[in-house]
Amino acid sequence: MLILISDAFDPGLPGRLEKYGEVTDDKGRVAEADVVLIRSKTKVTQEYIDGAPNLKLVIRGGVGLDNVDIPYAESKGIKVHNTAAASSVAVAELAMVMMLAMPCNVIPGHEGMKKGEWLKKQLKRTELFKKTLAIIGAGRIGKEVASRAAAFGMKVIGYDVVDINDPNIEQVDLDTALGQADYISLNTPLVDSTKGMINAGAITKMKDGVYILNTGRGKVVVEEDVAAALESGKIAGFATDVWYSDPPEASPLVNAPNTVLLPHLGASTKENLLRIGDIIIELIDGFVKK
Repeated sequence: MLILISDAFDPGLPGRLEKYGEVTDDKGRVAEADVVLIRSKTKVTQEYIDGAPNLKLVIRGGVGLDNVDIPYAESKGIKVHNTAAASSVAVAELAMVMMLAMPCNVIPGHEGMKKGEWLKKQLKRTELFKKTLAIIGAGRIGKEVASRAAAFGMKVIGYDVVDINDPNIEQVDLDTALGQADYISLNTPLVDSTKGMINAGAITKMKDGVYILNTGRGKVVVEEDVAAALESGKIAGFATDVWYSDPPEASPLVNAPNTVLLPHLGASTKENLLRIGDIIIELIDGFVKK
């Protein structure tokens, strides 16, 4: 069996996988691969699958599977899995960093100091305490964000298409979540119903001066509409770790004011890569034993 590691994983993973067969990171051998390990960079499209006739298993190290053509893979008898249980803590901690950085003016304060500017009077802070956080997509990651926000004394409300059943989150409808929130955390997968859901119409339902953070998927927001709302001040701050493409191409957010922009770091902790490896081992072990 040939296992192709197509994207970046923990450096120790190849050695752990050798007991199952040959392990390679040579993408030119995809036609020989029985198992392909990917993250967000590799796109398992119909063309990719047609070029991998031996492929039987795709494992996405992470949560989102929008870079895999799942229906076509299944039509070819290819199993597709993610490692959703691994990444929740890592992404939730990054979401909290974003949520703290914006109202504390961490980035403009730091940049000012590097330039020799003392912006004590110009930069003002607000607190998370007693503010309302709306979590859009209260799955594993959303619930981890909620527990951390509750520890900061925030009121947490949430919208999801399924029952949330979390003591830290008051479940509400989407319009209520958008209208009551001081902060909005986007934790949804990218599906037809969520693509472009944060658009000009949705923004009009929000409070003036809302802060938004996105650790879900880039295409959940309409970037042009968010950039315009940042320019007008309707949105006080926008932080994102996810993009239309990695890296982004001509995104209007890059030059928009009051942003925190990160290069898809959410799942990239040392600890999370080890957890992802553990789940990959379990999945391949189960695959081999069938």
